[in-house]
Amino acid sequence: MAGKAAVSLTTGLEDAEKVTVAFLVAVGAAESGRPTLMFLTKEAVRLAIPGVAIGTACDVCPPLASLVDRYIAAGGNFLVCPICFESRQLQGAALVAGAEMGGTVQLWEWIGDEGATTFSY
Repeated sequence: MAGKAAVSLTTGLEDAEKVTVAFLVAVGAAESGRPTLMFLTKEAVRLAIPGVAIGTACDVCPPLASLVDRYIAAGGNFLVCPICFESRQLQGAALVAGAEMGGTVQLWEWIGDEGATTFSY
């Protein structure tokens, strides 16, 4: 099995290019067979709500919605910071497939003893 990949994303649609790059890295990892987790914090927690991750960051960038669909289809998962989610008054909002609430403890549990390649955006 290929090693795990963890992508930490703090940015939401206020920087759509950064979000696109993070998803490109995560999609590449997931589609190559790596267990992949995106840890969404700060404004990025909104991306775990269905219908929010939309738009195209640049003329030649892939649409964000298609990257999210590819990531989910490849088995990628999301860990959504509950503190960040609640501080934005998003409690009760449905989450996209493969997303669950969890913080740093759950992130470390997922990484486990074998470790993971990490990226931060």
